[in-house]
Amino acid sequence: MYLIDTDIIIYALKGEAWVLEEFRRHSAHPKAISIITYGELLFGALKSERREENLARARRTGELFQVVEVTRAVIETFASLKASLGKSGAVLDDFDLVIAATAITLGYKLVTNNERHFRRVPGLEVENWAKP
Repeated sequence: MYLIDTDIIIYALKGEAWVLEEFRRHSAHPKAISIITYGELLFGALKSERREENLARARRTGELFQVVEVTRAVIETFASLKASLGKSGAVLDDFDLVIAATAITLGYKLVTNNERHFRRVPGLEVENWAKP
């Protein structure tokens, strides 16, 4: 199972050929997005010049993918990760850390173009579909 990060969804919405090919190549594998990603898509749409069009696209994305809610187990993983990363000096944005915690808790691979950022998270499997 794959948890698709916001940047990969945006590349797909923009029609980036390599990302679309990766979605086709992985079509048989279940995919989901975090509720955080869904919120980021809605926020981006609300501040865009083509607000209504982009809101419709964000909402359609939320219909096409399972949207994974933040659960107690995810928050427990988040807290543990934040504490251990903080001790080592590797700080991540809380929303990104919730996305990582969601993937770890559910045993999903995170698909993101932000590999360097997320590879600091122990136990997180990362794939990049934006690279040829």
